[in-house]
Amino acid sequence: MKFKAPQDSYTEQVHIINSSDLNGYKRLFGGTLLAWIDTVAGIVSRRHCESNITTVAIDNLTFIAPAHANDTIVLCGKPTFSGKTSLEVKVDSFVEHLDGSRELINTAYVVMVALDENEQKIEIPVLKPVTDEEKSEYESAKKRKELRKVRQEQQF
Repeated sequence: MKFKAPQDSYTEQVHIINSSDLNGYKRLFGGTLLAWIDTVAGIVSRRHCESNITTVAIDNLTFIAPAHANDTIVLCGKPTFSGKTSLEVKVDSFVEHLDGSRELINTAYVVMVALDENEQKIEIPVLKPVTDEEKSEYESAKKRKELRKVRQEQQF
């Protein structure tokens, strides 16, 4: 069985907000940010799983602060939990100010599933958290996974 640390799949993506990224209130359009988040989560997952992946769920998406035209947006993603075939990825989005400081504007948890060439689920490497923060995220992710199961059972 293969093991990987969260840092092994860490990914950053950077954007400068232009007019086509804005909503009617001249703030970053949430759908644009969501697309960027999904891309980062996908790259993290491909790196961890070493396979193709697909998005299964966006478990949590919290908008904390707005972003505006010409802001630099930095998205940072890394895995928080692995199941047998699925991976939860946390993506934090920041506005990076001109002095290099960062302000958190969004946190999202995305669940991805690894697929083979026939689009069938496959087993993935086991995530092994290293730092205290990673271990805490892992424990929180286990709780989110249980809540997802409960919500899914309630739908059917």
